[in-house]
Amino acid sequence: MPHTIFNTSVLNTLLRMMSLILLRILGWRIDGNLPETRKFVLIAAPHTSNWDAFYMSMVALVFRVNLYWMGKNTLFRGPVGFVTRFLGGIPIDRSMASGVVAQSIRVLKEIPEMVLAVPPEGSRKKVSHWKSGFYHIAAGAGVPIVLGYLDYGRKHTGIGPAIQPTGDLQRDFEAIRQFYTPMQGKYPWKTSSTGSLHID
Repeated sequence: MPHTIFNTSVLNTLLRMMSLILLRILGWRIDGNLPETRKFVLIAAPHTSNWDAFYMSMVALVFRVNLYWMGKNTLFRGPVGFVTRFLGGIPIDRSMASGVVAQSIRVLKEIPEMVLAVPPEGSRKKVSHWKSGFYHIAAGAGVPIVLGYLDYGRKHTGIGPAIQPTGDLQRDFEAIRQFYTPMQGKYPWKTSSTGSLHID
């Protein structure tokens, strides 16, 4: 299992305490509980700012989850690559025929305890729909989708319900859509509509 800030015990304990204090100072309230399983796909939404990753990392430390995220393999070269991996990054080769979804499924199956964060918008920019990659990754790996959130409007963050993919993407997405509809990103004008899902 790769060593990261989320599974290095002494460092994790120190950073967890710092995260709890900092979130409270900044006025954030932390809600929710983790599911029983320690392996799942975590939606990180709404995603409108680089600050989202910073806040979600603190939330992950508070909940003591082994958080990972997938990034372009070019981010993992040289000395910077060590830092990127230590922050939970796992390289993905976008040129491979198997695709990002298949590579993500493989990694999820290989690591015993893993929470894979996937922003469903696929971008910090405003998009007209969410991509369905997070759903196919969870379904292919046989793990639930857990609804993590950053609601800047109310300054609430945390862990929402877990949804086990049934294969009926549109029905499952409706439950996800209802949960996220009231949420507000850091930049509300960039918050993507949850009214539609792109089948990719």
